[in-house]
Amino acid sequence: MPVDTSKATEVWNRYCWARDNGHAQYVEKADACDAMFRGDQWREEDKIILRQARRPALTVNKILPTIANVMGEQIYNRAEIGFQPRSGAPEGIARALAKVFKQISDNTQLDWKRSDMFADGVITSRGFLDARIKFDDSMQGEVAIELLNPKNVIVDPDAEAYDPDTWSEVFTTKWVTADDIAVLYNRADADYLRNRGSYFPYGYDSIEANRDRFGERFTVGYDQAGTSPNVTRNIRLIERQYRKLDRQKHFVVPDTGDTRPVPEDWSRDKIAFYVDKIGFKVIEKPVRRIRWIVIADSVVLHDEWSPYDHFTVVPFFPYFRHGQTIGLVENLMGSQEMLNKVLSQELHVVNTTANSGWKVKAGALTNMSIQELEQRGGETGLVVEVNEIDGLEKITPNAYPTGLDRASYKAEEHIKGISGVSDSMQGFDREDVAAKAIQAKRQAGTTNLAKPLDSLTRSDHILARNVLCLVQKFYTESRLLTITKDKITGESETVGINQPTPEGLIVNDLTLGEYDVVVTSVPQRETLEDSQFEQAMALREAGIMLPDDVLIASSRLLDKKEIIEKMAAQANSPEAQAAKQLQTAGAQAEVAKTQAETRQKEADAVLKQAKAQETGVKAQKDAMTPIEQEQGDGGAALAKTAADIDLQEREFEHQKQLDFAKLSMERQKQKDETWIKAKDQADKAASDRIAAVAAANNPQPQPTSQGN
Repeated sequence: MPVDTSKATEVWNRYCWARDNGHAQYVEKADACDAMFRGDQWREEDKIILRQARRPALTVNKILPTIANVMGEQIYNRAEIGFQPRSGAPEGIARALAKVFKQISDNTQLDWKRSDMFADGVITSRGFLDARIKFDDSMQGEVAIELLNPKNVIVDPDAEAYDPDTWSEVFTTKWVTADDIAVLYNRADADYLRNRGSYFPYGYDSIEANRDRFGERFTVGYDQAGTSPNVTRNIRLIERQYRKLDRQKHFVVPDTGDTRPVPEDWSRDKIAFYVDKIGFKVIEKPVRRIRWIVIADSVVLHDEWSPYDHFTVVPFFPYFRHGQTIGLVENLMGSQEMLNKVLSQELHVVNTTANSGWKVKAGALTNMSIQELEQRGGETGLVVEVNEIDGLEKITPNAYPTGLDRASYKAEEHIKGISGVSDSMQGFDREDVAAKAIQAKRQAGTTNLAKPLDSLTRSDHILARNVLCLVQKFYTESRLLTITKDKITGESETVGINQPTPEGLIVNDLTLGEYDVVVTSVPQRETLEDSQFEQAMALREAGIMLPDDVLIASSRLLDKKEIIEKMAAQANSPEAQAAKQLQTAGAQAEVAKTQAETRQKEADAVLKQAKAQETGVKAQKDAMTPIEQEQGDGGAALAKTAADIDLQEREFEHQKQLDFAKLSMERQKQKDETWIKAKDQADKAASDRIAAVAAANNPQPQPTSQGN
């Protein structure tokens, strides 16, 4: 587009107002928090003063491991995005949309970018992603999700809510080359901006600024691009997305009253077709649409209505209070500075105690000068020669300050208490602490991080909502999407969307219906699989005999599917079937043996009882008088005869059961021996076949005779 100084000045003035009303203060805070996280925790002027005073400036960075633990909690918990149909939308399309979002997530490496956004948020209090349609890899257009530097995103100073849908405007800025402008916009503007000086109102910021890059920070102008102007990023782009009132045509569904904006590029004939065939009504109403303008210096590169219904920017704020964003590092800075200063003071005290200084009379030193004693006075084994006995005296050092070591301990405890990251969460508990107590402490520590993680879930919801809008608006052609179902095994699935059928229907028509976003926080797949495997093994150890294929499926073995298939093939082989039959026969023989032993024990018990009864009758008879014996001989004889008959019957039954058990065991033993012989013969035949195949594939060279 041509140079438009008036419009560029308007955008520039609004950008400056937004930058100077809150964003500049945020950038200053973000730089300080970044430096503390990296370990650059002393101001340069303080280090110069300490260096001149020969005092140490120690840095013991406790913020890095603390924030790393918080990042680890986020990494081990991923978000699963789903869609819930409403207003009668098809359930199948909701499932298709979830698969499309997964494909977009894998294609854009969303998990890593989401983690980087979370890191930006907890360190600097703000993190941003950008979701828009790009045509780099496909002419149909694909959803692209990029990570933004939070220092380059200027939020509407009048905004007071978390959701960007409530903001009036948002700025994004970045440094590009002239070649980038030629690719993204047009070559004429790129050539115009390639080697020119800055227009005056934009000079100090649009051309010169501190930048976060791999190299050192520096200032550069258009005329100082060096010998590689094609790769030097010295042109600042400013993108402004803002809401503007406009009258726009809308389709209206008479039955439900739902409205949809009519696309700008639709002709009157196309609109009339939908009115006649489907029964839509067309109305015109005022709406707040998004206007998108891009400038570089005084050149307006783009100025059109945004094709999107939402701002492309998706924010993340760990703690948000009515427009004020709070991270985790900024509240740890004071405790970290206290820790560094106290530890530096402790080292200084130790150094001064070991080398407290000397008192020297003038002219007393004979083998060195005062300057040499000053430099070497703390050496071990130093020999000083003096010409007077009391010419040299060691200065008595001050006593170690009481409680100085407690100050450093308090500083460390402050860091733990403010961040909510305890020793248990970092794995630094004492060895005598019970495992259950450690687990309870870790769960309590996770509760302290609930709000930042909940804010991340909120950002996931906003991102999924914006991506859903992009998909329903731009994924209107037939596409085949490949989705990775399992990253470990490489199992994938191909999903077709907007596929026409011979009957004239559209399968998985993503443009139909309205859907709500459902965000579920789940452990990372690797962590989830470890947990599932541990639970499966615990059930097996508890006596619940889970099948082997279930254990393998819940493990993290590579090629799990192939392993399960090989196990199934081995289980169905003749050798496995024979072994299974042998095992079953052995189990049956063991049961028969146990039953026979049980019956034998029962018969022995009955025999013992009968003998006990006989002994009791005999003892009772011996205790009678001769007259009682004569009178009771008839009854005793009858009783004895009945007892003898019963005993004989029981002994016969017992012997019969023993004979049957022995016969069963002999038969089972013969069967076992027959199966074992058959298995040995089958194994030998298989070995012979393998040896024959190996010999056929690898013939041995025949010896050749050599003539004399």
